[in-house]
Amino acid sequence: MTQKHLRVIACILLVGIFSCKKEQKQNLKEQEKPAKSAREILGNPDYLAMSYGGYRQVDHSVEPSIEELKEDMKILNAMGVKIIRTYKVHLPHAANVLEAIHQLKKEDSSFDMYVMLGAWIDCKNAWTDKVPDHNKESERNALEIEETVRLAKKYDDIVKVIAVGNEAMVKWAASYYVQPGIILKWVNYLQSLKLSGELKKDLWVTSSDNFASWGGGDGQYHVEDLNKLIEAVDFLSVHTYPMHDTHYNPEFWGVFESEQNASKKEQIEGAMLRAKEYAMSQYNNVKTYMNSLGIEKPIHIGETGWATVSNGFYGPEGSKATDEYKEALYYNHMREWTNLEGISCFYFEGFDEQWKDATNAKGSENHFGLINLKGQAKYALWEMVDNNVFEGLTRDGKPITKTYDGDEQVLMKDVMVPRINQ
Repeated sequence: MTQKHLRVIACILLVGIFSCKKEQKQNLKEQEKPAKSAREILGNPDYLAMSYGGYRQVDHSVEPSIEELKEDMKILNAMGVKIIRTYKVHLPHAANVLEAIHQLKKEDSSFDMYVMLGAWIDCKNAWTDKVPDHNKESERNALEIEETVRLAKKYDDIVKVIAVGNEAMVKWAASYYVQPGIILKWVNYLQSLKLSGELKKDLWVTSSDNFASWGGGDGQYHVEDLNKLIEAVDFLSVHTYPMHDTHYNPEFWGVFESEQNASKKEQIEGAMLRAKEYAMSQYNNVKTYMNSLGIEKPIHIGETGWATVSNGFYGPEGSKATDEYKEALYYNHMREWTNLEGISCFYFEGFDEQWKDATNAKGSENHFGLINLKGQAKYALWEMVDNNVFEGLTRDGKPITKTYDGDEQVLMKDVMVPRINQ
């Protein structure tokens, strides 16, 4: 073989190796999903939002394991949920959730899940035997923010939003609420870290609070520091809970006179449609107040939900609001409205948590989940079970099945028609 032939063969081999490497790089590039920004995620119906707590036990000190959290992330992801909301960082839960997502993304580069990381804020003397001082903040707030920043930097491909405070300004949170100036201080601090480059510039900062706290209700909230806060955040994260107002403000609730001759389902559906409209009105009240300040920016639903059990204000002896049929109607109403309008809705919540009302098993706070503690999908998700959305997935070793063994007639026996609205 001549030198010329050898050179030709070498060239052919080099071209082949180059082409092969180029193809491998192209395939790798196609597999990798670049991280989305908050701007791309929020309001995107392909990235449904959910409030998340993975606690299984009555004892809140029993932290779910990384493997348990990974189970939950897979279940939520199968439902189309791509961004979840956590509430505080001073417990291991938030860091463990981020690590669970990190591991899932390493195992499967196509796995998509992001986090709105909550920093808990409260006032001086909160949760003590001393009188809360709502004009001063807890010294622990600085530590909470410090840990939030650390996690946002460590998992910057996952954390896309930081929320300063959870219902931290609403005045019925009498044991811990703070004045808007305290929230504003920390929002401004985080925004300054973005400007300096310590935090990513496309990370969004907000506070997650009741609609009234954002100016959508009582005029006592309309203060200058709130106006400055609305200017400072990247978007407003608003809470709305018609279920609670079936007791506290039931103007929309019950069977109206024109519905008295309708069927049971029609009467309930009329009440739930008004519940949706009630939530929409609270959202729009916030928008109206924001616009009155000459400000225009996104507003998303940071929290809303509907419990399925109550032995208190919302159950058989109260407003008769809680059951799986009503939860399903509310969930579907809220998803339909928010998806259509480009609003993210961090629905509360993915799974029941029994620590929230630890001494009262049938307390409503324990039953806001779409999936119960037995791994059973409530009525809102029955269609997903039928469509094999959860095939191969388990929670605590149990496959996802339906409540009531999937028998709608049996379920409807537990469904209560609200009283006549006077």
